[in-house]
Amino acid sequence: MNDDSHHSISRRTFLALSAVFAWPYHDSATTQRPLLVAMSEERKNRKEHFLAQKRPTTASSIADAIVMKDDNVFFIAQPDGNVPVEGGHGYGLYYHDCRFLNGYEFRISGSLAPALGASATPGFMGQFELTNPDLQTSDGKDVKKESIGIRWQRIVDSRLLALHDSVIFEHYGRQTADFPISFTFRSAFEDLYTVKGTLQEQLGVQREHRWIDGMLHYFYEGKDGVYRSLTVHFSPAVEQTDGETAHFHVTLNPDEKKQWRISLVIRESRDAREVRPQPLKEPDIKQLETELHQDAQAWMQSVTEITSDSFVLQQIMIRSLRDLRVLRSTLKEETFFAGGVPWFVTIFGRDSLITAFQMLAFDPDISAQTLRLMATYQGNTVDEWRDEQPGKMLHELRVGEAAHLGLIPHTPYYGTIDATPLFLILLGEHADWTGNLSLFQELRPNVERALDWMERYGDRHGEDFVAYDSSSTSKQRLINQGWKDSGDAIVNADGSIAKPAIALVEVQGYAYRAKRAIAELFDRVGEPERAARLRQEADLLRRRFNRSFWLEDPSFYALALQGDGKPAAVVSSNPGQALWSGIVDPEKAALTAKRLMADDLFCGWGIRTLSAKERAYNPLSYHLGSVWPHDNSLIAAGLRRYGFDNEALRIFNGLSQAAIHFKAYQLPELFCGFDRRDYHVPIPYPVADHPQAWASGSMPYFVATLLGLMPEAFDRRLRIVRPMLPESVTTLELHRLRVGHAKVDLRFERARDGQVLVHVLKTEGDLKVIVEPPTRVSRSSCRLSPDVSPV
Repeated sequence: MNDDSHHSISRRTFLALSAVFAWPYHDSATTQRPLLVAMSEERKNRKEHFLAQKRPTTASSIADAIVMKDDNVFFIAQPDGNVPVEGGHGYGLYYHDCRFLNGYEFRISGSLAPALGASATPGFMGQFELTNPDLQTSDGKDVKKESIGIRWQRIVDSRLLALHDSVIFEHYGRQTADFPISFTFRSAFEDLYTVKGTLQEQLGVQREHRWIDGMLHYFYEGKDGVYRSLTVHFSPAVEQTDGETAHFHVTLNPDEKKQWRISLVIRESRDAREVRPQPLKEPDIKQLETELHQDAQAWMQSVTEITSDSFVLQQIMIRSLRDLRVLRSTLKEETFFAGGVPWFVTIFGRDSLITAFQMLAFDPDISAQTLRLMATYQGNTVDEWRDEQPGKMLHELRVGEAAHLGLIPHTPYYGTIDATPLFLILLGEHADWTGNLSLFQELRPNVERALDWMERYGDRHGEDFVAYDSSSTSKQRLINQGWKDSGDAIVNADGSIAKPAIALVEVQGYAYRAKRAIAELFDRVGEPERAARLRQEADLLRRRFNRSFWLEDPSFYALALQGDGKPAAVVSSNPGQALWSGIVDPEKAALTAKRLMADDLFCGWGIRTLSAKERAYNPLSYHLGSVWPHDNSLIAAGLRRYGFDNEALRIFNGLSQAAIHFKAYQLPELFCGFDRRDYHVPIPYPVADHPQAWASGSMPYFVATLLGLMPEAFDRRLRIVRPMLPESVTTLELHRLRVGHAKVDLRFERARDGQVLVHVLKTEGDLKVIVEPPTRVSRSSCRLSPDVSPV
């Protein structure tokens, strides 16, 4: 290889790595309306600045971060427990889109303590096992490395808005050891968008830190009129201070244990007196831990339980459900799944809606709360700054200083083309699971406005396709509003960026499914004419879709239609979600399925976002070749819908095997799209959220999909259509599965001939279980008649 070619490869590698270590851009959102409502020139300039930031500039991998969260408070640390006091990173203690703590380092004799292992399995609590380096005592004696165990336990407490730390030293040596320890802190009260690098200007005023009665106190006067503080409490009392460092001296006899407690307490108020430092009664950590464990256990017992003879599947499911519990957040007394930690701990339109959909078989209640919350923030007016239109559902809500000041449009921000039809889809599916029309009747005005938005504002194409146009004035700043929302995600075959208005292939499917779902509800409330009209509109959309989006070569659907009517003629994962919606013509479904499973899309772990044969393909990119678990879960459901069961099972197998290689079986937001034949482990995407809501919801939804669960709660019936089990699974049980007012326990078992037998173990309430197609049913372990009826 000559020097020129060597430099060429190095440059490509450099550019690819640069894409990975840059922040993925999201059109995002906030809480209160901007202080400046008028679209002044100043505001337009701010918008230009915001849109120009395609990718945040902070560059630090969080792939190995240890994440702890309780409701709206979360803490992110390195595997050694520290938050670096220097350098750009995303670690720290967050609340309401503000990083209250951005540095926290523990040192022993001036050195970082070597890390042995870390875990945050419960979600609200983390444990870090450390040890000592080689030390010398004050009288010059050596203390051998790894002779002292250091256990650093921390609990996130949303009730007190605090992080409680316990550092326990245990001496395993045979002679007395004494050594100094220190804890150093930093606080800058950065808005989340400052942390991400998309906001550069100084906002409020931070006062000099102060030591008051042994407490380290940080105080910030926000430009938004909100005062914020962080107070660090120590037990035992600090022996010596130096700047923002607390010093102690530790003396340990052989086999002796000693403990230090540190609590970091957040305060936020429009009254400065409310954030002053106050003495803290030492918390009962054991009691707090017990209560949080009870809360976690109550969540696990409230959702449908899965048990299996497959250890791997069992661990993946437990981890998924625990992560979803961690991601539960509250707003306006409603509970929803936040998008992901750390960058999207907020109501995030499409993510929260899709996750709620994925979890309908496990927890239908959170769907209702999510729908109510989305309806609360439904658009009321035309606001170009926030991409708001009447009837449109939000994309993202933010509640920090930048949002309060109107420096970002997330108050909330409405730059999403798909949240509105997804809102309608979830509402219809929720009714199928619950057999209850009260939520539809409650949200009827919101439904009407959402349907009206799809007709009046969603159609930017003039062909009744739901499309979006860039709100930016520069072609180089194209903002995408589908789930692939990074600026370079929607491309042409030559690698160029698609031109607005953009009608995405999957969004047409969302619109189709939304109208069909709401038509069913209108039928049930006695409005057949309205229902028929919606079905007519859906059928017309389907015919136009299959005519306009289909590409004869390569016998696949285009990623999108552009403003000039030309297709973005690349092979992508998006048509798989069109299968999920049911908009695909049956005669085109087989060709679509075959193309999705070809080697250039299916990498062995899952389906890539973009074919490896496309010019824009990059396995390290956010949306141009990576693998997203949630995308694959919807594609698999679409394949099942059209009868391609083995293909769906291949995707499940790939993703479940990928999960084995991630820490504690936790599927991240996405991972790199390298071919499994080249890399025998999936390659992490460095700044992927974890936990992330729709990634965590993927495996529960996969299981429901493979088992063929089809609720018909209005008819007090559960259909089980072509039930499947992965090859590694012989038996699988569902307990407390809710359909309408009934609950059922089911057992799925692989027979010797390969068929999956369904057993009803227990029912509470009036429910009939029907298996399709007819199967030979074992009657040894369940009461089948009249509970199970092969059809």
